[in-house]
Amino acid sequence: MSNALQIRPIGPGDDAAMAAIIRTVMPEFGACGAGFAIHDPEVDWLSRAYARPRCAYFVVERKPAPAQAGGVVLGGAGVAPLEGGSQDICELRKMYFLPQARGLGAGTAMIQTCLQAARGLGFAQCYLETLDGMDAAMRLYRKTGFRRLEAPLGATGHGGCDRWYLLTL
Repeated sequence: MSNALQIRPIGPGDDAAMAAIIRTVMPEFGACGAGFAIHDPEVDWLSRAYARPRCAYFVVERKPAPAQAGGVVLGGAGVAPLEGGSQDICELRKMYFLPQARGLGAGTAMIQTCLQAARGLGFAQCYLETLDGMDAAMRLYRKTGFRRLEAPLGATGHGGCDRWYLLTL
């Protein structure tokens, strides 16, 4: 990952930036209708949603200049128990990056951060949902070791997604 970027846990001050990122990036890939995470109520308060037990959410930010107080949030991702799934399966959730964070290794670093957190939270497997057209993301998932599934797991409510992956941690 570029030295100009850093990953850290989300804080309440990041909620508005992450909501704006999700609402900007998802339509870029046609994920704005019913059945997509863009409509999840937690989009506006990710820091609270991921403060629950066995949850973690991280943001990637451009490091601040020496005279600045904080960096600029460029994306994020998290893990949480898979709704309607086995207790040992988490879901990689809401992994989105603005264009200026893409191609810099942020996705690889973020997914490794999330998987490390999932292991620390006691999960044995990690599930994710995505959609056709998110080709770079799917290449990253396969490179990380996720294997494609033929059908969804759990009850996420994201019926708009048409690609599903699982990784044994």
